[in-house]
Amino acid sequence: MSNPRIAVLLGDPSGVGPEMAVKLLARERNRQQADLLLIADGAALASGEAIAGQSLDVLRVEHLDAVRFEPGRITLLPCDGLGGQPPVLGESNEASGRASMRALDLAIDAVRAGRADAIVFAPLNKHSLRLGGLNQEDELRHLQERFGVHGFTSEFNLTGALWTSRVTSHIPLKDVAAHITGEGVCDAVRLIDKALRSAGIARPRIAVSGLNPHAGDGGSIGMEEIETIAPAVQRLRAEGLDARGPYSPDTVFIGARRGDVDAVVSMYHDQGQIAMKLMGFEKGVTLHGGLPVPVATSASGSAFDIAGRGIAQIEGLQEAFDLCVRMAAR
Repeated sequence: MSNPRIAVLLGDPSGVGPEMAVKLLARERNRQQADLLLIADGAALASGEAIAGQSLDVLRVEHLDAVRFEPGRITLLPCDGLGGQPPVLGESNEASGRASMRALDLAIDAVRAGRADAIVFAPLNKHSLRLGGLNQEDELRHLQERFGVHGFTSEFNLTGALWTSRVTSHIPLKDVAAHITGEGVCDAVRLIDKALRSAGIARPRIAVSGLNPHAGDGGSIGMEEIETIAPAVQRLRAEGLDARGPYSPDTVFIGARRGDVDAVVSMYHDQGQIAMKLMGFEKGVTLHGGLPVPVATSASGSAFDIAGRGIAQIEGLQEAFDLCVRMAAR
């Protein structure tokens, strides 16, 4: 059986991404369990190698059609974004955003051309992406558009064996309630159920959070649970999914941490993210669900405050890499 082919991106050149990606690719076990396609700006890669104190042995190819793999060796596909200039560390800027966007788009092209089975990227920075040309809500929506995916997509966040998803994502908090619909709840649960099955869990157990404090307290603190969320859960159960809830948002993660469920579907970004990051920020993974191939990164951000210091940890990025290898192999 051939190795899965993983496209690896440096993330935001001004943050810790290049350093993290170099450290990841320097590990021999990673080079053995997958064929690695590194898509990188040359100046950003040189910066990452210098900060990490490690040099990568690469097989350089000049265009996508020339991509090939040698056992245990990294294939490098250059992607100019910085114009030969070293990245300015520690801040959002247009050049780094442009380099990030170009690498991301080339990785999408690699998947569409059959040269990659999954994408792993070191931390990006959304403000830099927007400065560099991103017109979507986030990189997931950009990936969705470029892949031509018309259905529901969502970020999954993983800490250890526990997964989370959400009905709404990167929108202002004042707009959340208006975007909670029965169909949205069903889509979010169905999507994470499918992803968990693809990761090897035969019958995922999925807890659904309420929107309001105490899950609405019987309607005294809001009606979304009664009118929208609970009927959606019943509909999912009728379809054969093991969906449960809605549970009070302030207690649902207590049982989840105990192992009562495999996943929690929250209603908005911070409802799940705060709990997950408290339980394991250093090893957290973000997986983009609903795309044709696995696309994952570490839950940590671009960390401009420590860029260039050589102290960035890669446990989360390693977990993201391992997950993509498993999912791509299946």
